Amino acid sequence: MEKIILEILNQSVKVKQNFIMENIALIEKGAIMMAKALKQGNKILLIGNGGSAADAQHIAAEFVNRFQMERKPLAAIALTTDTSIITSIGNDYSFDDIFLKQVQAIGKKQDIIICLSTSGNSLNVIKAALEAKSMELKIIGMSGTKGKLKKISDIAFCIDSKITARIQETHITLAHILCDLTERILFDG
Repeated sequence: MEKIILEILNQSVKVKQNFIMENIALIEKGAIMMAKALKQGNKILLIGNGGSAADAQHIAAEFVNRFQMERKPLAAIALTTDTSIITSIGNDYSFDDIFLKQVQAIGKKQDIIICLSTSGNSLNVIKAALEAKSMELKIIGMSGTKGKLKKISDIAFCIDSKITARIQETHITLAHILCDLTERILFDG
């Protein structure tokens, strides 16, 4: 067991470290884009399925409540949380439309949508991202190395791993870094 534990830890650290080192400039660009949007009165929407849905909620909470510093709340909404909306759209239309219709309802030009999909091909995420693009929202995609999300995104954060857990672990580390940097840009200087 000890060997397995250490192997998992080493894989996780390696994937995160490689991703961060290869994407420092892109991460900075993403944080600046998010801070600019929030400063202009726009909001951040977040979407994903399964573990990525939980990550979307986690990230939204970091923006709305606080992350590292005491500051005013920042506008962020996880579109994964309203079961009445999700189930009514899924029942009346299709599960593939659960994020699309929410983006149509509350997305505004220059808002940011963070799309999480480990495969990069989740149809409900892709449909929402395409709609967001047509509505002139900025798209930050978080995925593995493959999939359609990479091509749709204004900023694509693609994790070089075939293991879903390693991709998701890196997504949440990335999200924490983006929250931290965004706070610093908006409130630290």
